[in-house]
Amino acid sequence: MGLFSGKKGLVLGVANDFSIAWAISQKMLAEGAEIGFTHLPGDKMERRVRKLADPIGAKLITPCDVQKDEDVARVFEEARQTYGALDFVLHSIAFAPIDDIKCNYVNASREGFKTAMEISVYSLAIVARHAAESMPNGGSIATMTYYGGERVVSGYNLMGVCKAALDASVRYLAYDLGPKNIRVNGLSAGPVKTLAASAVGDADKLAGLYEAVSPLGRNITREEVGNSGMFLLSDLSSGITGEILHVDCGYNVMGSPGRAIEAAKAGASI
Repeated sequence: MGLFSGKKGLVLGVANDFSIAWAISQKMLAEGAEIGFTHLPGDKMERRVRKLADPIGAKLITPCDVQKDEDVARVFEEARQTYGALDFVLHSIAFAPIDDIKCNYVNASREGFKTAMEISVYSLAIVARHAAESMPNGGSIATMTYYGGERVVSGYNLMGVCKAALDASVRYLAYDLGPKNIRVNGLSAGPVKTLAASAVGDADKLAGLYEAVSPLGRNITREEVGNSGMFLLSDLSSGITGEILHVDCGYNVMGSPGRAIEAAKAGASI
């Protein structure tokens, strides 16, 4: 018997096999989970997700436009028809227009801000609303966030402001859904090469920075993020809600460059 034997859920936001959402899904699948997947509208995105989900026998693979209330409602109705009650939902969705990510936050456009907040933040609220209707026995909801919502990370710009709002949403949704025995948590991972990360200007430099500064002296692996996401969505975390779990080799606890200072003095590149 695996941790997810008999458990059924929905994963929103897998883009390809490099996605953190897919790393988490693989860990849950290995523990016996049944998972349905959504993808961005369009044949190209459907092919990407089907390439991963078809071989594992996913019973539900469907498009979802989180900017349309009726589309989110349809997805969860399909999930209920396919699986009955759900036990977990993974929300791994974020977007901002590329010009509004690349520029300094002070120069982000009004429309770019609205689009980024709607897709990256409000989508969690409406997903949680419909997920709650699909979890009569309680359950777990997790979303993907990042340290750039807590502190300034060069190049993260508008998305950092979105992640700050997402972190606050986790706490308020945890409060709202607590009486239904539904937990809501965020997973804050260190730098991982994904399709979304490629849009961040200084993404390539972050991995080296984490290796130099973090207490463990290295960056995370995709497997570690997968394990941590699985933990948050499993019954092992039944007493945890409203939390942001950092999986970053301890980088977030540092108030100085730490051992990186000595490395710099010794002439090592960071």
